[in-house]
Amino acid sequence: MILESLRIDPLDFERRTGWALKPEGACKGDRCVPLPPGADRFDARTLADRLGMPLVGDEATGLWSLGPEAGGRALASAEAPDFTLPDPEGRPFRLRSLRGTKTLLVAWASW
Repeated sequence: MILESLRIDPLDFERRTGWALKPEGACKGDRCVPLPPGADRFDARTLADRLGMPLVGDEATGLWSLGPEAGGRALASAEAPDFTLPDPEGRPFRLRSLRGTKTLLVAWASW
């Protein structure tokens, strides 16, 4: 959900996420999550925190992106852990040697 403001329109939020903002909290189906009373209940940061939705902003454009509930699985950073693997010649290669460059890391398993 792309936002131009951190203030959430309740009807738009329900239409785009399936979460209804009710007096008892944010509800989806038979599940409800309590929200604070007052204006904070329509704040994207509050909703993201309470519902486990990732929220990222771009200062240059003033846009925000609110993702679907992630159940705590959202990335907190885009920094990969450092590890060492052998290169094609068998020499140790550390991932951190690529720090500061754009890197595509591909993992594959046959199972």
